Amino acid sequence: MHEKTGFASAVIVAGGSGSRMGRPKQMLPLAGKPALFHTVRAFLNTPEIAQVVVVTPKENQLILQQEFEGLTYALPGDTRLRSVINGVEKTAAGLPVVAVHDGARPLVKPAFISRCVREAQTHGAAVLAVPVKDTIKVCQDGVIAHTLERNVLWAAQTPQCYRRELLMQALEKYGSEKDATDESQLVEKLGVKVRVVASDYANNKITTPEDLIFAEALMQENVYYRTGFGFDLHRMEPGLRMFLGGVEIPHTKGFLGHSDGDLVLHAVCDAVLGALCEGEIGILFPPTDPSIKGICSVDIARKVLEIVQSRHAQIVHIDATVITQEPKIKPHYEAVRKSLARIFNMDVKNVSFKSKSHEHVGEIGQGLAAMCHAVATLKIKE
Repeated sequence: MHEKTGFASAVIVAGGSGSRMGRPKQMLPLAGKPALFHTVRAFLNTPEIAQVVVVTPKENQLILQQEFEGLTYALPGDTRLRSVINGVEKTAAGLPVVAVHDGARPLVKPAFISRCVREAQTHGAAVLAVPVKDTIKVCQDGVIAHTLERNVLWAAQTPQCYRRELLMQALEKYGSEKDATDESQLVEKLGVKVRVVASDYANNKITTPEDLIFAEALMQENVYYRTGFGFDLHRMEPGLRMFLGGVEIPHTKGFLGHSDGDLVLHAVCDAVLGALCEGEIGILFPPTDPSIKGICSVDIARKVLEIVQSRHAQIVHIDATVITQEPKIKPHYEAVRKSLARIFNMDVKNVSFKSKSHEHVGEIGQGLAAMCHAVATLKIKE
């Protein structure tokens, strides 16, 4: 989340029943999360937004509370306009601008939210909109009456942003009008000129199943994949405990290191950091730091996972190979795979773990050391 310089409240209206989609459209899955989650996150990532009010039924509020902290909630009304009023009533009086947004527009970009909010701060009212691409016909009784001039037509989107006192005045004066499809109609009736802020066509409202497919496709455009490589080597010493991938392996020797010597977790963590171009674990946990002497490598992995999550990334595949002459690792394959999957929040089917001997060559072949190679592939969302 960006540093806040906020002066605006956001009211996200997400109270629809979704009659055309079979269930509430704002809660339909999009890129593995309810669509509303993406909407909320866009506003949380907008520096000008200091408060987010979500107008949605109680059952949706409980779902949101599991993902987000610090949101304000309001219950929906029997009309969209009534839901907007319920949300605006929960906005902080000290914030001079209110942005009203449809919860079913999950692909709105924070940059466009910022522009719209700042235009409203300067001019009183502003809405996101895009030029109409199609030729619009006015029809009567199944016949074209006339054709509208396309170059003056814009399709209104949300957010629609207003100085708080203007919006409150419009809602108080015209809030009982059931035919109003957006708030700008009401503000226009006050004689206020509403500014148009050019948006993009990705900020589409999910209304039909085709809209959801379109949104999924656009989400994929912002995703890329990277693979990183990791390596680690440790000397083996008698009397130490041996850990591989978070699993203790029965043996007379263990790995000598500043931590617990889990060379599988070390190699995998370096592979993950490599995919993110974030260096290696020696930077995060310097071997010269006496305070972390003997640190559990699972804790190192948890720190790496925090970095993954902060980059909006997901580990989608791990492949690790241990090279050691002793002990026999094959009996522990499944235990290590399951442990790696648990530590990195993955499905075990996407984790590969195996071992090779060193054919009695060199220090590894003499049972004096072992090493691990690992690759990790990450899905990263911009």
